[in-house]
Amino acid sequence: MQEKPKVSVTRTRRDSAAKDFTFTADSIPAGALKDLRAQAWESFSKLSMPVNTDEAWRRTDLRLLPASEFKIPKAGAFEDLPAVPEYLLQPLTGEQHGGQITMLPGGSQIQLDESLVKQGVVFTDFKNAEKNHPDLLKKLVGQIVKADDGKFAALASALSENGVLLYVPKNVEVETPLHSVLWGPGANLAHFSHIIAHVESGASVTYVHEAASPSETGHAMHAGVVEIHVGENANLRFVELQSWGRHVWNFSHERARVERGGNLDWIFGAVGSHLTKNFSDLDLAGEGATGRMSGFYFTDGTQHLDHDTQQNHLAPHCTSDLLFKGALKGKSRSVWQGMIYVAPGAQKTDGYQANRNLILDEQARADSIPGLEILADDVRCTHGATVGKLEQEPLFYLKSRGIPQRDAERLAVEGFFDPIMQRIPFEGVRERFQQAIQDKLLA
Repeated sequence: MQEKPKVSVTRTRRDSAAKDFTFTADSIPAGALKDLRAQAWESFSKLSMPVNTDEAWRRTDLRLLPASEFKIPKAGAFEDLPAVPEYLLQPLTGEQHGGQITMLPGGSQIQLDESLVKQGVVFTDFKNAEKNHPDLLKKLVGQIVKADDGKFAALASALSENGVLLYVPKNVEVETPLHSVLWGPGANLAHFSHIIAHVESGASVTYVHEAASPSETGHAMHAGVVEIHVGENANLRFVELQSWGRHVWNFSHERARVERGGNLDWIFGAVGSHLTKNFSDLDLAGEGATGRMSGFYFTDGTQHLDHDTQQNHLAPHCTSDLLFKGALKGKSRSVWQGMIYVAPGAQKTDGYQANRNLILDEQARADSIPGLEILADDVRCTHGATVGKLEQEPLFYLKSRGIPQRDAERLAVEGFFDPIMQRIPFEGVRERFQQAIQDKLLA
């Protein structure tokens, strides 16, 4: 969702904006994208840091963001930092990977099945793409998410040296899933990423991306961009997991464009970070396009997760289906703000959105704000939001059968998340979420 302009609200509040970053134009990476990155830097320089009077940021406060402390990792920095845990490299959506990219501070590692290369599939990091596929990269970068969509979109577009280019040619079916990991250890470091997934007409692929780091003292930051294009009658299943350490400030701008007859199954999972602000837009641009967005999150401590979603019906006969479910412990807070937009002429739209929240501690808080903007007259759009506590009757029933209190609560929470689990066709992803539930409940 593009950040909305500042509204006219008068507030007497000191230090309402976070300090700005100390990065300079000299930080822009060299390479085939240097000119495009320079343009993004201009946008970054013109945009102000978000403040609470900006509607999109009204519930997420950045005044404590230590922006001036963040440094960009030097080349090879990963050699002196904790290595990627083995479990992050294991397949979550099948028995093996068709290709895997590991993005590290100051470097990356790539592997891709030779049979996919022969079919014209491109799955590589930005450095190699700039050398081996510069024309393709220039053609696709910045087409779905614009640098001026927001301060952090511009920052990531200008400085992201770590990135993934996925290109699937027309009518190619990639049977083995592709996988990328962004591993971001290190205190006071700024990690930038840019993901491009372009699936041509009639093609299909499953792609899993995970961003993670250990929890460390100090602070760290990630700013990322995700650009997705699903061509006519193409199919993309995109799984996106966020398990950043407790010290990470995480910002991302993500948008998917689905053409005529295309289908996108977009799965989100978020259990990490100190603070996350995520913009996720689904643009159904061609007649008969479909998109499903399934979100899982679980917060505890003082975590703050803010998801801003938009389902844009821009053509007739399109279907969107969004379900986000989250549980909250401690003093944590979640924000979900969603909008279904139906453009003039987008008749026979079928749009659905729901957000369900389970409060496990008195001081936890969930804000849930669904919305509709409908400019066509032959549509079916529904939305809903709930915030509630564990019901005592099911807990009493479980305990009356000899199940201890803690186990009864775990079963009740797992039951709450079951509708999301049923939407996920990958056993490995479901197991990861179920493990996160157990870890959070035991914390």
